[in-house]
Amino acid sequence: MDKRTAGIIATVATALLCGCPGLFGICWGAIAIPVSFVPGANIDIGGSNNPQAAFTAGIVGLCLGLIFIAIPIAVGYFTLRNQPAASTVITAPSVEPSAPPPPKPEEPRPSDPDEPIPPAI
Repeated sequence: MDKRTAGIIATVATALLCGCPGLFGICWGAIAIPVSFVPGANIDIGGSNNPQAAFTAGIVGLCLGLIFIAIPIAVGYFTLRNQPAASTVITAPSVEPSAPPPPKPEEPRPSDPDEPIPPAI
């Protein structure tokens, strides 16, 4: 199985396991927040009739739903994006010690300063 197929499987699995509950949480939070402002509404969240509990639960549902929706998007992005080619990676040149250059042959010096210097070839 290649990387692209594994990425598609991971994206579909996270969409089902995280995306669907995230959508449910967003919908539930979007309903719970306005209901908390309805006067005389029969609200029972965790055994509490306090409208503040419905408002808090709605905000928590919205936030968790957004996080759960972001997970499949991130998995899809990181698994299905094109990786940069290995040839474009810049590496430092290797530094190998080199042998010293061979010594230059020395020109013979005239022994007598009165002798003329030989012509250059």
